[in-house]
Amino acid sequence: MGEESGGVPSEGRWRATGGRIRVLLVDDHQVVRRGLRTFLEVQDDIEVVGEAADGDEGVTRAQELRPDVILMDVKMPGTDGIEALRRLREADNPARVLVVTSFTEQRTVIPALRAGAAGYVYKDVDPDALAGAIRSVHAGHVLLQPEVAGALLSQEESGGGGGRGGTLTEREREVLGLIADGRSNREIARALVLSEKTVKTHVSNILMKLDLADRTQAALWAVRHGIGA
Repeated sequence: MGEESGGVPSEGRWRATGGRIRVLLVDDHQVVRRGLRTFLEVQDDIEVVGEAADGDEGVTRAQELRPDVILMDVKMPGTDGIEALRRLREADNPARVLVVTSFTEQRTVIPALRAGAAGYVYKDVDPDALAGAIRSVHAGHVLLQPEVAGALLSQEESGGGGGRGGTLTEREREVLGLIADGRSNREIARALVLSEKTVKTHVSNILMKLDLADRTQAALWAVRHGIGA
């Protein structure tokens, strides 16, 4: 996914991999990794490029393999999934991370989203739904269960990320609407006839003005305020 903060792969790399989504599996249970690999390897457009048994190894493998999507467990011994997410973001690794967890509590899932996850699914997810989720986050979309989206919005309303949309310029509102639609920086640049560098500047300004941490929060803020999707 090598192009920008949104984490969507450049066209050159997409063609170079034959249109297949490169996936890294990070889970401390070998049987889970084996099951995921067995299913994903029959998908024509998905390729499992590696595995890791904990967050520390996951970060190392992600830097080596540069996958498009990482399937990440949250609760792992040593470096857990949330810390791994933070380290990947600090390293500016462009992979999109889809949390795959058996934990449904908001106190577990929400920190993962805050740390940069593109979405989450439960480990008992239907296999076809999992494949669809991988394709969705790879395409730049934010994948949230309704209850978690609602909890995030409630937190924003009670503290931070408040109603400062009036401080945005018209162009920034256009960019924000396209973020809410799941567009990558490259796609936004094409839609608005701008350079990717200019789009990145707009995205940074939006996050700063609205006091938001990442594109996930920006997309939720936009939806709540009727901008975009």
